[in-house]
Amino acid sequence: MFGFKKKGFKSISQKEAIKIMDRDPDVCIVDVRRPEEYNRGHIPGSYCIPEEVIGREPIVRIAGKNDTILVYCRTGRRAKKAAKKLAKLGYTDVREFGGIVKWRGPVHRG
Repeated sequence: MFGFKKKGFKSISQKEAIKIMDRDPDVCIVDVRRPEEYNRGHIPGSYCIPEEVIGREPIVRIAGKNDTILVYCRTGRRAKKAAKKLAKLGYTDVREFGGIVKWRGPVHRG
């Protein structure tokens, strides 16, 4: 199962996200928590783009509009909101995979 499509984005499991990361080490991973949360620990290679700025401020281009973007936050609530916003901005392959509190993969501190 590859998750379910919802309002322009797809919700997937963390297991599916790990498979995508393993298959494509250059996949765009976006952490939508605030910078202080991100600095306490984040998935290696992820970009910090707080959920509240998506759609309000210009986003430095993180990926092409048709590239896969994996989105997460602390528990999953902000990830869903951010994924919906990114889809509205024209990104066509946005996949949210919940929160880092349940993440079993590597975490970078600092």
